[in-house]
Amino acid sequence: MNLTLENLSKIIGGQLNGDGKIEIVRLANLETAKTGEISFVEKSEFSEHAQKTRASCLIVPENFNIELPCASINVKNPKLGFAKISEIIHAPERKIGIHKTAQIAENVKLGVGVYIGAFVSIGKTSSVGKGTQIQDGSRIGANVSIGENCFIRANAVVYDNVSIGNNVILHAGTVVGADGFGFVRDAEKYFKFPQIGTVVIEDDVEIGANTCIDRGALGETRIGRGTKIDNLVQIAHNVRIGDRVIIAAQTGISGSTVIEDDCIIGGQVGMGDHARVLKGAVIGSQAGVLPGKIVRSGVWWGTPVQPLDEYKRQNAHLKGISRLKEELKALKKQLDDLKNKPGN
Repeated sequence: MNLTLENLSKIIGGQLNGDGKIEIVRLANLETAKTGEISFVEKSEFSEHAQKTRASCLIVPENFNIELPCASINVKNPKLGFAKISEIIHAPERKIGIHKTAQIAENVKLGVGVYIGAFVSIGKTSSVGKGTQIQDGSRIGANVSIGENCFIRANAVVYDNVSIGNNVILHAGTVVGADGFGFVRDAEKYFKFPQIGTVVIEDDVEIGANTCIDRGALGETRIGRGTKIDNLVQIAHNVRIGDRVIIAAQTGISGSTVIEDDCIIGGQVGMGDHARVLKGAVIGSQAGVLPGKIVRSGVWWGTPVQPLDEYKRQNAHLKGISRLKEELKALKKQLDDLKNKPGN
């Protein structure tokens, strides 16, 4: 989609400097951008690259006053403005229609403008909202509700009785609604605890490739509005995740854990069951949260997880152990010398 700079500046609420009739056809990074492309400058230290750019336009901070060889749009947050433009210029391709190999069960409701790809199967009494795209090889179970303008990428699996809101993206290989990991032992045998709950995914959620979200045992697993989950994340049964939460790759969240709104969870974080992360907390990569632990607002790191300042102090002490060891050896040698000195 081609847009003029005049239109783009209105979309992102910026101040245009230059010819508003210039058309933009794609986005690019600052170093390689050329005619017809737009890039951005987030900080003033990139001004040297900006002065040499061949882009047709740069999005720059409000206080950026360096002379440029191209048009510019001044905004409060250039990176955010760039992202908003990306959603328009590089919007994912949308198709309409049902592939001849798709298998759609009885009583399925399909909204206007949906696309059902090759070898997709949809179970009975499910519904797919207006404009939603279900790509090749995906499996949608029975009694599933999928909202409007969603993207279900290739080979995703949505089990029975799951509810998905509007504008949700499930990337390739995502599994939503598999059984939770719950067993009860009797002597030499494990009996499966019932996994008959559901998963509710609210509006504007994006879930990365090969991520698994298990259904509730008896209740629900819920992913809040606007939350973004990376690839290869495991979310166990009865987990509740709030709004606008960020979870990076390879994180594992055990059953019945609660993560409140606006939290950030780094990569490879492990959380024990029934933990609770309070609103706005940030947990650094590879941290370990013990079962039942309450993580309060602030920045946390380490295993077991602790406030960042405390983690840094402990890390500094650990780094000093080798020095202390050498000092102890020297003191021991001095003591031995004194003991061996004639007259002592």
